[in-house]
Parts: sequence; structure tokens; C-alpha cells
Amino acid sequence: MALTKGIFLSKSGVQKSPFLTGEQTKLCFSSPAELKQRRKCVKGLRTMAAATVERTARTDAMAEKKNLEKFMARAVVTVRRKRKEDMKETIGNQIDAYSDRIGRSVLLELIGTEFDPKTGSPKTSKRAPLKGWFEKKDIKAEQIVYIAEFSVDSAFGEPGAITILNRHQKEFYLETIVVQGFPTGPVHFPCDSWVQPSRIQPNKRIFFSNKPYLPSETPPGLRKLRETELNELRGDGKGERKLTDRVYDYDIYNDLGNPDKAELVRPTIGGDNKLPYPRRLRTGRPPAKTDETVESRVEYPDPIYIPRDEEFEEKKLQMLADGDVKALLHNIVPLLVSSLSPETNDFNGFHDIDNLFKEGLRLKQALQDYLLEKIPFVSKIQEKSEGLLRYDTPHILTKDKFAWIRDDEFARQALAGINPVNIERIQEFPIKSKLDLAIYGPPESAIKEEHIRGHLNGMSVQQVLEQNRLYMLDFHDIYLPFLDKINAQDGRKAYGTRTIFFLTDLGTLKPIAIELCLPHSSPNCTRSKRVLTPPTDATSNWLWQLAKAHVCSNDAGVHQLVNHWLRTHACLEPFIISAHRQLSVMHPIFKLLKPHMRYNLKINSIARQILISGGGVIESGFTPGKYCMEMSAAAYRNLWRFDQEGLPADLIRRGMAVPDPSEPNGLRLLLPDYPYATDGLLLWSAIQTFVQSYVDTYYPTSQSVVSDTELQSWYAESVKVGHGDLKSAHWWPELADQTNLVKILTTLIWLASAQHAALNFGQYPLGGYVPNRPPLMRRLVPVETDPEYKNFLADPHRFFLSALPGLTQMTTFMTVIDTLSTHSKDEEYLGERDENWTGDEEIAKAFEEFKREVREAEKEMERRNGDKKRRNRCGAGVLPYELMQPSSGPGVTCRGVPNSVTI
Repeated sequence: MALTKGIFLSKSGVQKSPFLTGEQTKLCFSSPAELKQRRKCVKGLRTMAAATVERTARTDAMAEKKNLEKFMARAVVTVRRKRKEDMKETIGNQIDAYSDRIGRSVLLELIGTEFDPKTGSPKTSKRAPLKGWFEKKDIKAEQIVYIAEFSVDSAFGEPGAITILNRHQKEFYLETIVVQGFPTGPVHFPCDSWVQPSRIQPNKRIFFSNKPYLPSETPPGLRKLRETELNELRGDGKGERKLTDRVYDYDIYNDLGNPDKAELVRPTIGGDNKLPYPRRLRTGRPPAKTDETVESRVEYPDPIYIPRDEEFEEKKLQMLADGDVKALLHNIVPLLVSSLSPETNDFNGFHDIDNLFKEGLRLKQALQDYLLEKIPFVSKIQEKSEGLLRYDTPHILTKDKFAWIRDDEFARQALAGINPVNIERIQEFPIKSKLDLAIYGPPESAIKEEHIRGHLNGMSVQQVLEQNRLYMLDFHDIYLPFLDKINAQDGRKAYGTRTIFFLTDLGTLKPIAIELCLPHSSPNCTRSKRVLTPPTDATSNWLWQLAKAHVCSNDAGVHQLVNHWLRTHACLEPFIISAHRQLSVMHPIFKLLKPHMRYNLKINSIARQILISGGGVIESGFTPGKYCMEMSAAAYRNLWRFDQEGLPADLIRRGMAVPDPSEPNGLRLLLPDYPYATDGLLLWSAIQTFVQSYVDTYYPTSQSVVSDTELQSWYAESVKVGHGDLKSAHWWPELADQTNLVKILTTLIWLASAQHAALNFGQYPLGGYVPNRPPLMRRLVPVETDPEYKNFLADPHRFFLSALPGLTQMTTFMTVIDTLSTHSKDEEYLGERDENWTGDEEIAKAFEEFKREVREAEKEMERRNGDKKRRNRCGAGVLPYELMQPSSGPGVTCRGVPNSVTI
């Protein structure tokens, strides 16, 4: 080699070598023969040198290969089986087991986080079969563990993903994979997903480890897989979705009515300014026969499309199945009774309602004999199902059966009942409407100072306003535009109500005036605005009870259509759809939000089938009837603001609190004994603290928030597409720094967990006794000029009951809210998560602190329920406020805060 380095030739035959010195550096000329001989020598030397280099490289490669030690890694794969299988499923499992034995197995492949420099692709293992499927085919267990073994060299690095190819005929539910044997320790892969057979989905499924990565920090070996997975979840927006798909996309609410049936024609909700609404999950079903702009209906229990992994798990399905049996039995007898004996659809006395809880609904012997001739199975229903026909006693009756009649209980429920989010402080008097006076008449309320002066402990209205002691439930503006249409329906009567409360020295509220408003028909219409005050005699007492029932009916409608369905179900759906489309499962924010998205899409799809649909439970059970969803859309247009959906902002908006930087959460409650607010702030604070810690970990600067492409795409799509009808609103927070990111995330988690729990799980315990809170009224409050006023005077008790829902309406409503108030056995409560949900140890520690804070909040709530000074949650016959207490057992418990909207 040295010799070749010393020889340099040019075309002229001149040679000069840097290895020559002194006189040797002088030029010398060679003859042609000598030159030829030298060239031949150089060529030979070059050949020898090349051979030497090749042998050296081969030797080095062999040495490197010897140094790359092989080791065995294995994947421990947990698959969840059904506890109950039908014959078809059992046969299918056996076929898969035998197919697996002859080679049609499930194949796994490890994918490293780094590129292989030789191939320019991610490092991968050889595909390995899942072992033990045949051998474990007959094991009766919910969770089955299988093994896959890989031979991996030491240069593989860390596994960041696993692909799975299911060559069986059936899908299976994959819970977790733990890869063992790598120097870095076990690698956890949370899966919780259905893996479809390759005949349905030929592409390999991708599962990532629990280690979170921002888009810019994604290891090279995972970048393409990250984008591939997101593209598959987005789909192409075309065609009808199959039940096995995993595609998330948007659509408008054009599937609530059925234009093929004249009585079920309903307007499309969303997509215009008249009836704006959040977007729902797209199914791609074909249009109805008579209207191509409307999606065809799929009636329950036939399934409606949602991504496969959004389906209820088996324990949840069992809870609903049990509820379906109870619902069938609870509804079939009332339907038979009312259809064959119409006079029994009204209650003769309160004892008839009480009997629903004591002995259930029994048939009169004559009617039973008649039914037995026509329908032989009726008697069998009563013989075998007496326990199921009887309704559980609601919590509201357990401490004081007659508490609902009292004014103080009526007022207390505005602070600690099913719907504690409409109470607001009166800041100006007289009260004024915000509706167009050209259409709806003078805006001033009919409630004057002379109506309430005698109930203010000797103070003037101005004095009590200055002392923050006047509060109100105001349903005037949301109901009034719809009253003509509502009251034109058979068996539906409603007002736009206002109720004024005075804050007593004891910290409780008392109602001091109720305004009942009808549309302004003419300047001299004495009935359009009517004010009632606390009763002074027997007649005014019954009129006052009827007025309170109408207030409760207003409240029930707004609670269900606006505060519950719209604000915690429908408005969250776009954020969930967008999260799956724009945030990788590796993204830290997706990992944070994942437990708070569980079951929302499924329960919303069922709601479109049976609850909010034309002719559904909500229409049949609530006063607005067929106009329910139009009212909900009006509330979305006029009242909903995302920036005011967080608890502190909502309390300040309603005047229930004022900003105060010196206080926790930056506010001071003006009504200290407000159970919903005081308990809610404990949970809000815990959520916010955890979210703040989480955001600080991954986003040290505002620029890091702005530069996160997935995060920005998620929020932008949620607003511009998911809430497209309100996308131009000025109040949307700008996702430009950590502060706004914390607010957005805290608000979403709050709505999905604590806010939904407070509005949902008290429905049967507090509303199951319908006279306490009628969802529907069938009569207006009579005036002396009404023909029915004489009937009212003659039998006010019977008149009151005839104004409430009838037998069928009441029992149907009770059955539905019983199911809606039930926790299933698979519920996951606030502060609970799988221990391997994240591979970030710092975040895992922060979550443990969050869990501790939630437990401490629960203890504080229990302490408050025993504090006699807190009269809105403690006292003789007073129910404790437990709807914000995080933990619960299964069933109807009137407590428990699940992570997400699960029912």
C-alpha cells in the first residue's frame, strides 16, 4: 500500500511523489518502455489493494455479526373473551382454534423506534405467531393470556409499535400487550381494541407503546406509522360505514325524523343559522325514500354505526339488557291498561302513584279476566314478575314523603337538585326579556315591587339587590317563542315561567313570586302575564302548587334538552371525533383525554334512535313534544358559549359568584351554601391542578403549544367543523399558550365527568316521584273565567293530578330515567385509570396526586353533609348532596362521577 501511495503518474509521464525528498524531488523523464512497465506494475498493485480491502470488510462484517448477540423477546398478549356466548359464537371460536393449529394464526411483528441504516426503514422483527390459541380454546375465563416469541439482535433498540394480522375468521378483543426481554425493561402496549380478521380489514393493525410523544419528538421509526394510523381513522368521507370500521367523521342531525311517515317529519338540525347545532358522527346511511336530504332511519335495537372500539363492553350491555327487561314489564302493563280501559290513564289519588313503589301496577280483576281472554300471557307476567313490576322508591321519598310539597324544598332543589345550573342572581329590577319586543311584546316582567315587598324581611327591592339576596329561575325567553306550537299539541300545556327567590338569614332560599307568561296576544290580554305569590288560603294554595309544577316542568325540559343533552352530550361529540382524527394515540393530550371520551359516541347514537328522535322518549315525555330539538337548537344559538362552560366562568356568568383573585379558583360564592357549586369547585380544582401539571410537562413555552401541529389541528377542526355553525363566534379561546390550553382541557374533562354526573345520576332518585318534578303538564293554571275553574274548585286534588302526566306517560318516563340513572359494573370513576396508561413516570406521579386530591374532596363532601349549618344539604328530612361524590357502586345510587358520559 505504501508503494502505491508513492507513485503518481500523469499523462505526460511526469512523476512526482511527496514521499521523495531533496534531490529526489527533481523531475525525471522515463522512456516509453519504462513507462509501460510501471503502469502495468501499478495496475497489479491496485488489484491487490482492492482484494485486501474486500477481505478486510468481509472480516469486519463477520466480526460485527458475531458481536450482535441474539436474544429472545416475548410478547404477553391478553385477550378478553365474552362471558356469555351464543351457539354461533361458540362454533366460530372452535373453527378459529382448529384453523390456528394448521397455520392460520395471529401474527405479530415488533417495530423499533429507529431506522435500520442498511434498509432506510424502521427496524422490524420477523413475524411471530401467537401461541396457545388452540390449547386454550376451552378455557372458561374472561381474560386469556397468549405468548408470541421473537428472536431479536442487540442492535434492535427499543420497540415502539407492534403490528397484528388476524388470520382467523372472527374478530377478537385485545386488551394489552407486554413485551419482555429488552434491556430497557418491559414495554407496555395498551390496546383496548377489536382486531378484525384480515378478510375484513387486510391491513395490519398498529398498536403503539404507552410512551407519549409530541409530533416533533416522534422517533424516526414511528413517524410514518403515526400518520398511517391517523389516515385510516379519518377515512375518505364516502360511502356507508360498516359496523366493523374504525372511521371518525362528521355529519348534521338529519336522522331524527322519518319523512316516510308524515307524523314523524322533523327538520334537519345543524348546518344553517336558523337551527344551528354541533355535528354528530357520520354513518353514511342511504337517504330516506321521500327526502334525499334526510338520512334513513335505523330503529333500535338494530345497531347504528359507531367505530367498533366505541361499542359498549359486555358488562355495560348486560346492564342495559337487564334494564330492557324491566322496561318491557314496566311499560307493557300500563299500555295494556290505558289502551283497553282509557279511564284508568288518570290517577284517582296520590295513593295510586304511591302504589307504583309499594306493590307495582296491578290489574283490576275484571280487566285482568278480560285481558286473559285476549292475551293469555298477561297473568303470567304478574305471577312471575311482581318484583320487576314494582318501582324502586326514589331517594326523594325516603327521608320525608311530603317534602316535595314545601316551598323550602322546591327552592332547595334549585341549588342541590337535578338541575342546579339555572339558578341566577337578579342584578336588575324590574326583570326584562331579551326577546324582540316587536314580536313578543313589552320586555318588562309583570312582577312588580308590590308583589314581593312583603316577603323581603322589611327591606326594599333595592336593598336586597345590593345585599345579593334576590335569585331567579328564568325560563321565559327559551319557552315563549315556542308556546303557541307547544300548546297547540294534544295534552301539552306550558308557560314561560319566572320564579323569584329571597335568600333568608339562614342561607336558604324561599320562593316569593312566580310569573306565568303566555304569548302576547293583544294589549288587553289579561292572561299573557300572570303573577302568583305565596298562598294565603286554600284556593291560592292549590293554584300555587300548580304554578310550581309548571316551573318544574319548564325546568325539567331545559335540564334535559339543554343542560344535559346539549351541553354534556352533543357539544362534546365534535371534540371527541376530532381527537381521534387529529391526535395520535401517542400524543400526550390524547392520552389525557382518552378516559373522558369513553362511550360518548355510543350513547349519543342510541339517543338519536330512541331519546331525541321523532316520536322518541323525550318528545313523548316532555312538554315541548315534537319541538324539543328545535328548542335545543335555539339554546345552542342563543345561550351556549364554550368559554363559559367551565364551572368558575359559569358561576360568574349567572351572578352566583364574583371574581376574587384572593380566593381559591379566583372567585367568591355569593351564596355560600350552594352544594352543587361548593362540591363542584373541589373537583374542578383537582382537575385543573392535574391538567396544569400535565401541560407544564409537555409544553414549557407558548411556542411549543403553537408549533404542535396535531394539537392545533384537533382544536381547529373541533371548532371550524365540529361546531361549524358557531365557528365565527368571537368568544372561542385562542389556542396560543399554555393558559388557554389548560382552560380548554379542564373544561372538557369537567363537562364529561363531574358536570354530566351532577345532571344525570339524580334523575330517578330525585325525579322518579313525578309530582315532585313533572316533565310534562297537561293543563294550564285555571283562572276564574275558565270553564274548568268550577271543576278545579270542586276537586282541586283531582284537578292537580289530571294536570300531571297520565299513567302511560308517567311510567314510561320513570322507566327511562331509572335506566339513565344506573351505574354499570364496568364504570370507571374520576381518579381511576389503568396503571400502565402512560410510560411517563413524572406524569404517573402527578396522576397519583390527582387521585389523592379526588379522595380528599370526597371526604370533605361527606363532612359537609353532616354540617348542620349547611341547611341545603343537612337537616330533618333533607337529602344529603352526593351527586359530586366521585365513588359509587353499581345501580341507582344518586352519587358517583364516572370519567366520561357513559349513559
